[in-house]
Amino acid sequence: MRLILVLAALACWSAGPAGAQDLRVIDGDTFEMRGEIHRINGIDAPEHGQKCGKWACGKAATDALAELLTGARVDCVIHGRDAYGRAISTCVVNGEDIGKLLVERGVAWAFLRFSDAYAQQQLDAKSRKLGIWSGDYQTAWDFRAERWSAAARADDAPEGCPIKGNISKNGRIYHAPWSPWYSRTRINTAKGERWFCNEAEARRAGWRAPYWR
Repeated sequence: MRLILVLAALACWSAGPAGAQDLRVIDGDTFEMRGEIHRINGIDAPEHGQKCGKWACGKAATDALAELLTGARVDCVIHGRDAYGRAISTCVVNGEDIGKLLVERGVAWAFLRFSDAYAQQQLDAKSRKLGIWSGDYQTAWDFRAERWSAAARADDAPEGCPIKGNISKNGRIYHAPWSPWYSRTRINTAKGERWFCNEAEARRAGWRAPYWR
């Protein structure tokens, strides 16, 4: 989930209450609903496999987003798209801003290098030592960078292309180095599995990110 600056654009998108067949949570700040992948603008949540000390903060973030979305009405304003084709969106659920809720609960950082929309909520969560502010924990962007660097140096990965494109009964799924399944995934090129240099390349080839909820 490496965020790229978005192109300037604006569109509205909305849906009624989401059923299980309509909604899949990719991680704590990204979800797919009715075929559209939304990356929530202005926040960055722990990756699903990330831990903050002994606390599974990545799973907690994924669960928090899933809890907000399931069975609720969702309305989004799409600001643009990233290099992977995901909509960069500000979304509300039952009238409440999802990014704001996640930051103020301490399960996501305000992504201040891109937006200060939730700066005050972050200050409040930090002062109360909530969630990711309860200790000196690694940020999601540093976690991704560290995992990417280590995977890119691995002997089995092609130079600079450490994303694993796996084929299973669940379809064509790619695992970035920060995926909790990354180390357990083996690539068999004879089966059509392959390596990718970035997520955009994987998506264009027909692979998708794993769903965690």
